[in-house]
Amino acid sequence: MSSDIPDGPEDQPTVPAANVERVRVEDEMEQSYIDYAMSVIAGRALPDVRDGLKPVHRRILYAMHEMGVSSGSSHRKSSSVVGETMGDYHPHGDQAIYDTLVGMAQDFGMRYPLVDGQGNFGSMDGDPAAAMRYTEARMSSISEELLADIEKDTVDFQPNYDDRLTEPEVLPAAYPNLLVNGSTGIAVGMSTKIPPHNLGEVIDATIHLIDNPDCSVEDLLHLEESPGPIKGPDFPTGANIVGRNDVHKAYKTGRGRITVRAEYEVDDEDGRIVITELPYQENKARMVERIAEDVNEGKIEGISDLRDESDRDGVRIVVELKRGANVDVVENQLLEHHLESTFGVINLSLVDGQPRVLTLKETLAEYVDHRKEVVRRRSQFELDEAEDRAHILEGRLTAVENTDDVIELIQDAEDRGSAKEALKSEFDFSEDQADHIVRIQLGSLTSAEVEEIETEYEEVQERIERLEEILGDEQELLDVIKDELAEIKDEYDDERRTKIIEDTGEVTHEDLIPEEDCVVVITEDDYIKRMPVDKFDPQGRGGKGIIGADPKEGDRVHKVFRANSHDYLLCFTNQGQVYRLKTYQVPEMSRTARGNHIRNVIEGIDDGEEITAVVNTDDFESDECLTMVTRDGYVKRTRTTEFENIRSTGIIAASLEDGDELVDVEVTTGDQDLVIATEGGMTIRFDEDEAREMGRTARGVGAIKLQEGDAVTGLVATDEHDERALLTVTQNGYGKRTKLSEYRCQSRYGKGLIDIKTGGRNGPVTAVKAVTEEDHLIIMSEHGQIMRIRASEISTVGRNTMGVTIMELEGNDGVASVTVVPAPETDDEE
Repeated sequence: MSSDIPDGPEDQPTVPAANVERVRVEDEMEQSYIDYAMSVIAGRALPDVRDGLKPVHRRILYAMHEMGVSSGSSHRKSSSVVGETMGDYHPHGDQAIYDTLVGMAQDFGMRYPLVDGQGNFGSMDGDPAAAMRYTEARMSSISEELLADIEKDTVDFQPNYDDRLTEPEVLPAAYPNLLVNGSTGIAVGMSTKIPPHNLGEVIDATIHLIDNPDCSVEDLLHLEESPGPIKGPDFPTGANIVGRNDVHKAYKTGRGRITVRAEYEVDDEDGRIVITELPYQENKARMVERIAEDVNEGKIEGISDLRDESDRDGVRIVVELKRGANVDVVENQLLEHHLESTFGVINLSLVDGQPRVLTLKETLAEYVDHRKEVVRRRSQFELDEAEDRAHILEGRLTAVENTDDVIELIQDAEDRGSAKEALKSEFDFSEDQADHIVRIQLGSLTSAEVEEIETEYEEVQERIERLEEILGDEQELLDVIKDELAEIKDEYDDERRTKIIEDTGEVTHEDLIPEEDCVVVITEDDYIKRMPVDKFDPQGRGGKGIIGADPKEGDRVHKVFRANSHDYLLCFTNQGQVYRLKTYQVPEMSRTARGNHIRNVIEGIDDGEEITAVVNTDDFESDECLTMVTRDGYVKRTRTTEFENIRSTGIIAASLEDGDELVDVEVTTGDQDLVIATEGGMTIRFDEDEAREMGRTARGVGAIKLQEGDAVTGLVATDEHDERALLTVTQNGYGKRTKLSEYRCQSRYGKGLIDIKTGGRNGPVTAVKAVTEEDHLIIMSEHGQIMRIRASEISTVGRNTMGVTIMELEGNDGVASVTVVPAPETDDEE
């Protein structure tokens, strides 16, 4: 016979070509992988729609059933149960089997636990169960309902893994366990996640479907227009399901996402939030840790203490609030990050060995079909038994009627076999009847015994008639199923634990933040905080102010600016980057607090990068520009539209030469003048058109010729009709106001005019602002002193003057920054 296989060594046998099958490697790999995937799907990962169990759960329960470890027996060591299961039915690792056993015993994981555990079976904190040699287990009473009538040929059996024993392919399941206890599993390329439900609701829905096989999914749900039996999932840990629409979608399609919210109480009087129920499968200890981390990092504000006071009676997590904290804000922060979770429903299970995503109605219909098969097979089994018994009783009755002849015939027989043959011949007994009669005692032939036999015979005949009625009439069979389900409900039904609450719409963090003017303080070492403006009362010129920040040793206040708590801000840094920030994201703190590091507020900001200018984006118009000046005297204008989409890590606002820094930014309209001031007291005013519009990455053009050692300190936008004054404040606490009209326009890139004398007492210029008589100023010193004064208290004088004392400073302290705030409506201008 010819062969395509190359010849091998002489000591190797020649393989006939007919025994070799040529296949493509990719085809073989594909088929092998499919076989493996289906093995995992059917043999390990997915539950059967009929009993709601995976093979390992089914094998554990059947092993306990065979061991006699029922709800009425004493507990047995978990290691014994695991050993029997592994040795007879489930040849996998003992730890995997024990983990499954533990899961079936945890009342916080399973709505109706199938195992009654004794010992440490883990906790909601994620603590593992004790080793199997320390814990004990037995079946719970409700799990026995899954195995009821299994000896009555109700389900098919299959050989176990070594063909020594047989095991059930599925359990009879007297209630719809798949929906009652739910299931979770991950297979190859698919997963299932079915939530648990209230047993009473599921049974009512099953009965409703039996009575109304053409009903819709909506008919099974609790809706306003049709209050059906199933309200929604019922988790063992309680909590709340938010909204009904997502729940109904999951039931109608087999897939959906359900929002689950913790149960908690807000105690306004004591200033605390007490959490009493958690979303399903939430790790309590980890959740408490995450809340504490967010508090420490400043992501959640207003919490002073956090305690887990939970015990065996239930969950109790106490969140203590700081005095004056906004309870609504803290509540919303907790909801947004910790107290709500999403349960993704995937109602996937095995139907006839194949994975299918089912609707609620399809799931119940598959269960009803299974239960019909179970009851039919059970009825047939019981009918066969009853007919066998009736047959025996008929023989006994015949024997009783002919007692003397039967006794004489048996006495005359040589042996038992001859007696049986004689009885069969004389009275037309069957083999079973004759065998039974030769074995009965004479005492059973008394008149009293005869009456009992006749009574039993009548009862057996009635039983036969009933069973034949069930088997012959589909409606009678369904009535049996309904009656048995009702009995299960009466025995095991309990109150619903999970409440359904209406979805009132998303309440954002911003909705709960009070809208107020704030002062934001930033230090050189990048610590940031905010404080309400109304915390600072106006003082007279020349005062010392009060503590507004407490920088650590070596740190100094760098910048102070005003913003509304709801403003979106563009924060420009000295390195030419710009970041977007909501004011309320800056943590609100007391006057004496240092603040949080800016990296906790602005993602991506680098070490050494300092915020030098802040612009409010709420008032942007598409035809406006952001005009920027640098320390070395460059200016450029860029359209505001180029700053509409800013990444969380920031974008480039301006390209800088080595050693240069961005110092100030103003929003300009295109028809304004720019006033640029320097530390040396010089100013220049020119038409902004002289600085053409450029892209974000441009450097800009020269704005002012700086004298050696001088640097730009600020920028103001104005026009010819502006009646405001230019406020100039120096580092040593002196300043003045001068009408903007006194600063004549020049050409760009000139030397400018003298604004204020900086020699001697004044020191270099720290800030320039355009102010009205009604404005208030908040002045911050490098050491953290803060002072609020009315702009009108500062004298209006001409250019090239010394100015007056604005703030009294101590030691080597200096003015760090100045910001303008509108006068309050109730301000008294005395």
